[in-house]
Amino acid sequence: MRNLLFFLPLLLIGAVVPKANPLRAFRIAGQAQGTTYQVTYYATDSMVTKGQIDSLLAVIDSSLSIYKNYSLISRFNQTTSVRMDAHMARVIEKSIETYRQTEGIFDITVQPLVQAWGFGPRKTDQLPDSATIAALKQCVDSRYLQVNGTQLTKTKPCVKIDVNGIAQGYSVDEVATFLEVHQLANYLVEIGGEIRIKGHRQPANEPMKIGIEAPGEDEFQLSLLQKIISLDKGAITTSGSYRKFYESGGKKISHIIDPRTGYSSQSELISVTVYAPDAITADAYDNALMVMGLQKAIAFVEARTDMAAYFIYRDRQGKISDTATSKFYTFTRER
Repeated sequence: MRNLLFFLPLLLIGAVVPKANPLRAFRIAGQAQGTTYQVTYYATDSMVTKGQIDSLLAVIDSSLSIYKNYSLISRFNQTTSVRMDAHMARVIEKSIETYRQTEGIFDITVQPLVQAWGFGPRKTDQLPDSATIAALKQCVDSRYLQVNGTQLTKTKPCVKIDVNGIAQGYSVDEVATFLEVHQLANYLVEIGGEIRIKGHRQPANEPMKIGIEAPGEDEFQLSLLQKIISLDKGAITTSGSYRKFYESGGKKISHIIDPRTGYSSQSELISVTVYAPDAITADAYDNALMVMGLQKAIAFVEARTDMAAYFIYRDRQGKISDTATSKFYTFTRER
């Protein structure tokens, strides 16, 4: 017993662990998918490079970009069938799931209508008339898509797809997954305003904060900071009629097309910000909620346990107002 007592202090001294180097921020920024991206992660040393992020995003573009003639989606739009890679297969699966969940409001076969209204890869000098819209609608319905293993086939030759309403969120998730493969537990990934977060700011271990944009008195003008939210995990995406539009004949035409009517969304909603566990989910539903309109969108989100949403809308008196689902208020913080 005396020997044990004698050696105890020596064992305790030997067990002292040197203090680890503090985590610090590493930031990567660049351009991809027609927009900018930013990645911030916290580590003791550089674990991920800009070249690796650029390479990953380029691979995704070669699968999903309608602006690349060589992409898998462009090839599918030019023919009747294509063998999908893993990126395209995951996005198509999620797109069809969202189509069903929204009863056709989210529909990636909307591409002919998007192009006709001037928001596609080709420039358009003339706006479509009602006859053109009616004809194009005959090509729009995700039920015209068939998936058999990795093979994607269309049952109508005129069907074309556009995954811009979901691909950016998917890209955010893929970058986040890449960071986690490198054992990074604290990070923020942002591509074109779509964001995914995990962990805290280091070395202070502070919550990460996100500012939500909102339009001014004119809903189509540049945005202002509206709310501050704080998260330790999950994704935030925003869709807004003020983000991409043009004027024609005194009317403002938004890029958010309702596939059921063939025309720009006419709801009272100006913007929708969605929280979900992953960015592909948040990105898929933000446009669909815009088309639904305020009351239906609130009911839709409240019925789900995996989502929350913040809405900016124009009320019956024409005043810009805001509201949110119950879960979203748990994220809000004072400025």
